Amino acid sequence: MKQQIMFDLDDTLIHCNKYFYMVIDQFIDAMSTWFAGYSLVTVQAIRDKQMEIDIAGVAVFGFKSEHFPQSFVDTYIHFSHLTGRKRSVNEENLLWKLGLSVYEHETEPYPNMEQTLFTLADAGHELHLYTGGELLIQRRKIESLQLERYFDSRIYIRRLKNSDALENILTTGVFDRSSTWMIGNSIRTDVVPALTAGIHAIHMRAETEWEYNVVTIEVEPKGAFLTLDHLKDVPDAIHRYVNQ
Repeated sequence: MKQQIMFDLDDTLIHCNKYFYMVIDQFIDAMSTWFAGYSLVTVQAIRDKQMEIDIAGVAVFGFKSEHFPQSFVDTYIHFSHLTGRKRSVNEENLLWKLGLSVYEHETEPYPNMEQTLFTLADAGHELHLYTGGELLIQRRKIESLQLERYFDSRIYIRRLKNSDALENILTTGVFDRSSTWMIGNSIRTDVVPALTAGIHAIHMRAETEWEYNVVTIEVEPKGAFLTLDHLKDVPDAIHRYVNQ
């Protein structure tokens, strides 16, 4: 039975968070050097404040590229005010460039990405790609792995990825909700919107998850709600559910 299967991109099909963590560690190293001797400016305090500012920015602006480097600068300004340490334009510019560098990494697929997409397409299912972020950045990732081979024009890129965005895709497209799936790592932007829309959901569990993605699920599933650890298990999980 043909299914319409919608995949998230970042940290579902390709690596993403690990590059942000690497850049955040570099940011913390710089801050720890500049603010050495100030007892209030601990590694954990820097990490917590950056996370707080970053998540607040996503909630307001969505997945806008500038909000990540801005979280570095705003964290720096916060601790400058807190300690009385004089701000430096050169330091702020360095942090801005460091934050933007996260978008320059190579696109690295998750294990078995190709095999999973090929197996589902070969079985006759219709594949869709639904990702949050900026158009140019996400298109670069998609094109570097030639993902149009599987998704064709069925690619949706939204800066704000939430229940309203998914509902708009479902209502403006030709979807049968009883045979539509959303597969992604984020409980906030993938799972909860899918369950709210009354479609099937597969949560791809990540080894370490961004705090923004972790929310309580308060929606009763109308169809399947599965949790998997590996992409290669997706085709069998869907086929078992459809054929039960």
